Amino acid sequence: QLQLVESGGGLVQPGGSLRLSCVASIHPFSFYSLAWYRQAPGKEREVVATISRSGTTNYADSVKGRFTISRENAKKTVYLQMNSLTPEDTAVYLCNGIPGSTGFAWGRGTQVTVSS
Repeated sequence: QLQLVESGGGLVQPGGSLRLSCVASIHPFSFYSLAWYRQAPGKEREVVATISRSGTTNYADSVKGRFTISRENAKKTVYLQMNSLTPEDTAVYLCNGIPGSTGFAWGRGTQVTVSS
């Protein structure tokens, strides 16, 4: 059984928006700081955004001002609202613990493709 299940990806035109969701079967969900990552073909996985247990957020410079990470502890879900998408945002998006943490088994991710 997957601990992390991402969804919400798809094909979107440049300038468009998507909202990704990650349902995490981890306990207790509220204890963990979480992150969204992405991996584009031929590139290393990179952290996109993080959210702490208290809701403090941080973003990669490349997405700052365009992406918003949030969490809903009652639903064990972390979200990534992505606006003003560009082709450079095309990647598989995954969620997990924050960098440096023990983390969890990786899910399958959700593909985001930005293209006209």
